[in-house]
Amino acid sequence: MPIYTRTGDKGQTSLFNKQRVPKFHIRVEAYGTVDELNSALGVVSSIKYQASSIKKELIRIQNDLLDIGSALANPNTEPLTSLKKRVKEFENFIDKMTGQMRPLKNFILPGGGKSGALLQFARTVSRRAERRVVELADKESIDSNLVIYMNRLSDLLFTMARFANFKEKKKEIIWTKK
Repeated sequence: MPIYTRTGDKGQTSLFNKQRVPKFHIRVEAYGTVDELNSALGVVSSIKYQASSIKKELIRIQNDLLDIGSALANPNTEPLTSLKKRVKEFENFIDKMTGQMRPLKNFILPGGGKSGALLQFARTVSRRAERRVVELADKESIDSNLVIYMNRLSDLLFTMARFANFKEKKKEIIWTKK
């Protein structure tokens, strides 16, 4: 069976409910950007981490993102109540990592080591995915857990970036205002 279907050749795609929409539809933008984030996390996961807990969590997040993308592609989906638990787990993980590092008192530039830089890049993709999900929520009814999850995910990725740099002894560069 070929991977191509030719059904999108005229710029339309199907949602899970079989509704045809333009490929630039905000719902398609939302789940497409979540998919992009998942791919970015795949790149981030390919790096060897000194903190194995980061890699394990990234794989769990990638699984979450497939669930989220499916929910976004289906206008009639049931709420993903499991995301409430995941948000709490994110907060606990953030607190655990933060407790091991010096407090952040300044803005920092994305970077440090390869792991930290890639996590910061994934954070920016996460923020864009969040904006698309919020925009969709403004226009259509979606599960509010999706918005909360996406918001907390970017916080987690930021903290993971800092933690990866901390574990790898890579210096954070403080932003200097001009």
